[in-house]
Amino acid sequence: MFNSKITHTEDFRIYQIIDANLDRAREGLRVLEDWARFGLGKEKYVERIKNFRQILGKNHLDVYKQSRNHVKDKCKGLTHQEQINRKTFKQIISSNSARVQEALRVIEEFSRLHNSELSKIASEIRYEIYTLEMDLLNLSKCKKSEEILKENDLYVITNQKDNLLEIIEEILIAGVRIIQHRFKKGTDKEHLEEAIKIKNLCKRYNSLFIINDRIDIALASDADGIHLGQDDLDLKTARKLLGYSKIIGISANNEIDISNALKGGCDYIGIGPVFETTTKKNRKPIGIEKIKTLTKDLNIPWFAIGGINSNNISYLKRYGFKKVALVSKLMNSEDPKEDAIMILKELSHEN
Repeated sequence: MFNSKITHTEDFRIYQIIDANLDRAREGLRVLEDWARFGLGKEKYVERIKNFRQILGKNHLDVYKQSRNHVKDKCKGLTHQEQINRKTFKQIISSNSARVQEALRVIEEFSRLHNSELSKIASEIRYEIYTLEMDLLNLSKCKKSEEILKENDLYVITNQKDNLLEIIEEILIAGVRIIQHRFKKGTDKEHLEEAIKIKNLCKRYNSLFIINDRIDIALASDADGIHLGQDDLDLKTARKLLGYSKIIGISANNEIDISNALKGGCDYIGIGPVFETTTKKNRKPIGIEKIKTLTKDLNIPWFAIGGINSNNISYLKRYGFKKVALVSKLMNSEDPKEDAIMILKELSHEN
């Protein structure tokens, strides 16, 4: 409830403070809204932030606006060096989230005595901004991973090798930007140590590091994502554990599994096996025609997998297969760097 009785000059000064901070809060929210809209394309967050702006706008009373010229602001135009130092979207999101939180805190305090409703509104929105900031930062991180998935056509899956780190670095040097690591023998401690080393390698070469199956190790190693089979943890639970900063890939080879993966919000799909493969000896190839049918309406990245090598990539490309996943060809290569370069060139050639 707003108390309209103005009895002292001090009231005008309080109204000026509230007016200035309502402006600050709405300006900061607009920055966050535009990032959610243009940077992320997330309609749900755009609507949420817009709603905050509208609520504050509705409560930006005329009495606050009319107080602007009551006392001259002698500090107008002051800036800080940190404003110039903001050079990344993360800094912009965090600084504007802080701007909104601080402004709302000021509004909450100064409106408490004469406008309890506004004070309550400011407090409620302020607490929501804490989680909103983290959501926007996490979604921004995932957006970068999604771009790498879209822009790169070769997805390499590891198998156990004594010189695994050397092989991985060779193919990263060649230009591979997506690595999925599968664990074989060893303890969880050894697996985590190995995962951290691979993660650091991938980070050095601006590449995605994806863990197969093990969400615990994906989290502990700060991997970029997880890949799940149909017998692994379900997608909904995986997303709950990982949040939205990580990508999730799903293996699927029929209409139902693909539909469920899409409904669950997976980021990419691995489909196969295309051909017979020694990696999955008990899996019957589903063939090119079946995969074409399954993928004709897919609007997220998908990778063909199973028995693919440098000899049949051009054949797959003639049928419209643009993205492939390889295991044995590069892991068992005598010259993984050179072979990776050749495969990347083959994938980049137009038919």
